[in-house]
Amino acid sequence: MLDINFPKFEKKDFQDLTLNLVEPINKINLRGKNRDFFAKAGKILSIMLPIDPNTSATIKNISAVWLSPDEWMVYGKDIDKNISLSLDNEISKLNLGSVTDVSDQWILINMKGKNVFDVLSKGSPFNFNKFKSTKNIVVQTLLNHVDVILHQNDLNNVNLFVRKSFSEHLWLWINDSSSFL
Repeated sequence: MLDINFPKFEKKDFQDLTLNLVEPINKINLRGKNRDFFAKAGKILSIMLPIDPNTSATIKNISAVWLSPDEWMVYGKDIDKNISLSLDNEISKLNLGSVTDVSDQWILINMKGKNVFDVLSKGSPFNFNKFKSTKNIVVQTLLNHVDVILHQNDLNNVNLFVRKSFSEHLWLWINDSSSFL
């Protein structure tokens, strides 16, 4: 894993909303589609990659989110150098798929509270009506004109992934929008 300089965002509390930077945390992009790919990834991660669109799977401190029919982001505190190396050796080097460490590309912001979707709805064209009442759901959308991945592990608890280069802009926008709750 790389030695990465993350933004210095301090935890913020608003009315029924808490914003928190969850970094450093390891993130791996997996791509593949054959049976051997799924078997090796599942064995190494101890988790089956979700195959239904816009869903996720979580076990202990590892989550896998569906991004496309042959792409997933796996993230968590339990992903270490050994897991990354095993994935690389068992998947990439055997040409079963690709394994890319994207820890320095994406910033993870956790949003928790009853007003999460009030803030997200202010800057996103996505209709959150079904999303906000469903656990283990994922969506890729725009938030204030910035590409984001939203992963709801639990109700009113959303992990927001934003590209590092847009993270400060989006953090300031979320803070500003949250202050009007």
